[in-house]
Amino acid sequence: MARLSIRVDFGPGHRLGPGKVQLLETIAAHGSISAAGRALGMSYRRAWMLVEAMNAGFGQPVVEAQVGGRSGGGARLSAFGAEVVEQYRAAERAATEAAAPFLARFVADRSTG
Repeated sequence: MARLSIRVDFGPGHRLGPGKVQLLETIAAHGSISAAGRALGMSYRRAWMLVEAMNAGFGQPVVEAQVGGRSGGGARLSAFGAEVVEQYRAAERAATEAAAPFLARFVADRSTG
């Protein structure tokens, strides 16, 4: 089955694609950059660098630190970060729907050729 993948290029060095969006979703689910990194099989440093790149690229935080309690702090998506994920997924759904007939043709051509 063919699947569409979307990457949005905002300018030099600033892009958003499925990997970064998945990282944001995983941070939201786990409440921590380090836990999200572990869940995705990446180092804390790599996860942190991706978050910092998104924060800098958008000019505002997509992830906010949460002040600790007994088990320490954590992280959560900012309202803007949640909107980034929502809009990316909406664009992905719309593009997938629009591309479905073309993708089906690729699959049909591959199975007959």
